[in-house]
Amino acid sequence: MGSSMCGHILRGGYEVNVYNRTTSKAQPLVEKGAKLFHSPRELAKQSDIIFSIVGYPKDVESLFLGKEGILNDLKNDSIVVDMTTSSPSLATQIYNDALKRNISSLDAPVSGGDIGAKNATLSIMAGGDQTAFDRVLPLLNLMGKNIVFCGKSGNGQSTKLVNQIKIASTMIGVCEALLFSQRSGLDVEVTLKAISAGAAGSWSLTNYTPRMIQRNFAPGFFVDHFVKDMEIALSECERMNIRLPGLELAHQLYKRLKSLGHGAKGTHALILALEDINTSSSQATTTTPTTTTTTTGTTE
Repeated sequence: MGSSMCGHILRGGYEVNVYNRTTSKAQPLVEKGAKLFHSPRELAKQSDIIFSIVGYPKDVESLFLGKEGILNDLKNDSIVVDMTTSSPSLATQIYNDALKRNISSLDAPVSGGDIGAKNATLSIMAGGDQTAFDRVLPLLNLMGKNIVFCGKSGNGQSTKLVNQIKIASTMIGVCEALLFSQRSGLDVEVTLKAISAGAAGSWSLTNYTPRMIQRNFAPGFFVDHFVKDMEIALSECERMNIRLPGLELAHQLYKRLKSLGHGAKGTHALILALEDINTSSSQATTTTPTTTTTTTGTTE
């Protein structure tokens, strides 16, 4: 996703510095005019606005607040924009530490997956200061179509967790509907056409069901990362003392999917976990012996 997003900024006519832990992944951007740096700190010293999108909250913390963190190397009055899905509390911590150094910080996670990144149609949810948001908005407009300022620092991450909670339960429904359709002997593509324009329609149904039908589970968004997002959301639920049974069920199903070895597949691979559950259930039904119990009694 990061490569596509950065490519849009390059095409927008901006000078772009890039860093990636795997240098070869940055090479296509270098060929388009980006300048390659070999450490985040080197890049930070030469940049006015930093966009980051990494894997896990621990990576975000290391990048900004760690021993080799970039906050100490940034220019005065620069802006950092973290687009990783991370924890609201970490976003606030980065914001406060940056503020002490006269640096602005935005948490601006995205939704829309690889398709949204490639087509520059991402939804972007930003938290932080309005003035910093206004400064980077022209760049965000190059990457997305639905850019929303959500308020104070951490609110971007909290809004993204709302997004992930909604997706989690929706994906269960999409996969269950597909499995039911297949087992009913329906023409799945005809069924998809019939339901997608009605109340059952959704982005996930339209974009992921064709991939599932084709058994194409290449990741637009990794299962491993989605499990991480759900665990952040569950942690926030615990802090707020609320229960979300749909989210809890989705988390269990995705953990099962990971245990089957599919953590590097896309989130729509959840259908594989449901198929496994039903295969296991069928085998158990076939192999379980039938026991007949006769009870003899008297009637008074």
